[in-house]
Amino acid sequence: MSSKLSTLPAVKNSVAAPPTQYLTALRPHSWFPPARRRFLFQRPRRTPLPPAKRSFTTLPLRRFAHVDHAFDPRQQECESDEVDVCIVGGGPAGLSAAIRLKQIANDAGNADFRVLVLEKAGELGDHIVSGNVIEPSAVNELLPDWNNPDNPSRFDNATPATHDKLRFLTKKSSIPIPAPPQMNNHGNYIISLNQFTKWLGERAEELGVEIYPGFAASDVLYKPSDGSVMGVATNDQGLARDGTPKPSFERGMEFHARITLFAEGCHGSLSKHVIRKFDLRRDSQPQTYGLGLKEVWEVQPENFRKGEVVHSMGYPLPSDTYGGGWIYHFGDNLVSLGLVVGLDYPNPWLSPYGEFQKLKHHPLYRSVIQGGKCISYGARALNEGGFQSIPKCAFPGGALIGDTAGFLNVPKIKGTHTAMRSGMLAAKATWDALSENKDRESTIFLYDYEDALRKSTIWEELKEVRNMRPSFHSSLGLYGGILYSGLEAYLFRGRTPWTLKHKGRDHEATLHADRMPKIEYGKNDGEISFDILTSVSRTGTNHEEDQPVHLQVADWEQHAKEMWPRYKGVENRFCPAGVYEYVEDGGQELGVRFQINAQNCIHCKTCDIKAPAQDINWQTPQGGEGPKYTMT
Repeated sequence: MSSKLSTLPAVKNSVAAPPTQYLTALRPHSWFPPARRRFLFQRPRRTPLPPAKRSFTTLPLRRFAHVDHAFDPRQQECESDEVDVCIVGGGPAGLSAAIRLKQIANDAGNADFRVLVLEKAGELGDHIVSGNVIEPSAVNELLPDWNNPDNPSRFDNATPATHDKLRFLTKKSSIPIPAPPQMNNHGNYIISLNQFTKWLGERAEELGVEIYPGFAASDVLYKPSDGSVMGVATNDQGLARDGTPKPSFERGMEFHARITLFAEGCHGSLSKHVIRKFDLRRDSQPQTYGLGLKEVWEVQPENFRKGEVVHSMGYPLPSDTYGGGWIYHFGDNLVSLGLVVGLDYPNPWLSPYGEFQKLKHHPLYRSVIQGGKCISYGARALNEGGFQSIPKCAFPGGALIGDTAGFLNVPKIKGTHTAMRSGMLAAKATWDALSENKDRESTIFLYDYEDALRKSTIWEELKEVRNMRPSFHSSLGLYGGILYSGLEAYLFRGRTPWTLKHKGRDHEATLHADRMPKIEYGKNDGEISFDILTSVSRTGTNHEEDQPVHLQVADWEQHAKEMWPRYKGVENRFCPAGVYEYVEDGGQELGVRFQINAQNCIHCKTCDIKAPAQDINWQTPQGGEGPKYTMT
């Protein structure tokens, strides 16, 4: 178990740091690109400054610091900016909210209404990964000409879905089974959500939305008076691994807003704190999650069937593990394929990454990608709890939107349309609330957003399928779930008087290693299946090594003492990027040493969800770092 996972070469930042001799003279936001810096500091103030008045003053006695007192730049006051609405996360939900807000404001003649989007990725879309077959209902409403050939700014990369297939897989065979009506993709489009998000960002900027990529929001700001949310703060740049400032140190920035919308996606680092602070899950069941792993291949023309949508169940996953695979043919000879594994699986020897590599060797998948070229890889946790797990979405000063709240329709295998629609509903409620209450010091609560959600198609479609995912928790496992889901899809259609419950939180499902059969994964061939470092290299991920580890474990040695005897390295297996490792070390009592290779992290959030002791806390690294996905 030698340490190989830490050898992935780091990619140097493309923006050079300023010369150190000038750092002391730079403003705290000198790290910003020049155009954005000019915007921040030259923007006209909301109200003119009062005329200056001369007056006599008495200066206090000047006190000098002792020569031995070290100056700590972390004690500098943060710069702050005040906006009307701050949106944390530049994905489909956040951008849809921003676009709708500016559409309404501009139509009302209020072009100065400020909507700001903070995105931790270096560029919009860099951290986005999804299947993705989009149901266009929400984007049709938001931007009606989004796919119109006469629109010069249309989204060019949408492939109409032509036909569907659903297969149950054994090790060597593929058995056709009827697809439930929720999986009918007539009128839908196969897209790269990474590309679609970039396109949405361009449309938002055209309307006047301020988008700041590379700004990692790391703290929620609360009003001292009543504890309501008043904005967010971005993290400091230029901290060494031990937390001390380096010569390149830059203070973060505070963004104050009357309303803050959290659109961080699944299991957001700030959203989880807001959910706890305001007890937003008090009336809902625990959220349950899946891990989606995806590759994009360029395939041989004879293997390409444009618009075909294929889903599979069964092999390679064991019957006690929920999940399934997909193959989508889109663009020009491109194929999106992947596997989703429910994170409530019990066997700690199971590796979602290993299962994905096995899946690709099945004849159904191999026949498509044989002779092709893998051009991209990504992985991300996703919400699977559905209707039962939706928390309260509004709280004093803000709201949860999109996958942050958990609006993914699991049986439909779609969530982009619900995420976008939730952002649009929140935007309308935000505008109405701010229009009614002009007092900038007052606290806003988006009651209308909660009401609008319950009257929306989001609520309707999630309630209809609410019992399908938890039905797989029955003693019959996979087969019982398939049977019950068929009854729900064709007969009950959500009209049953009962609502099935989830078993509990995903980490609680993990059994001790000595109670489960060990799973051995064969060697990858380098043509169809790949070792984990090769796949991570395709993500473009990059983190500066000399910074605090953003995967926070309080005591690495204690973690190893408690986890290794019980789970035999489950962290190494559930992580799809080789971040966690137990390295042979004769000097340790256990014979192994726990190691975190944070530079490999692709921000999937699985560790924060699946760690059995819940002692791994995922926090944002420096803004602009992480994966740089393409075509995902």
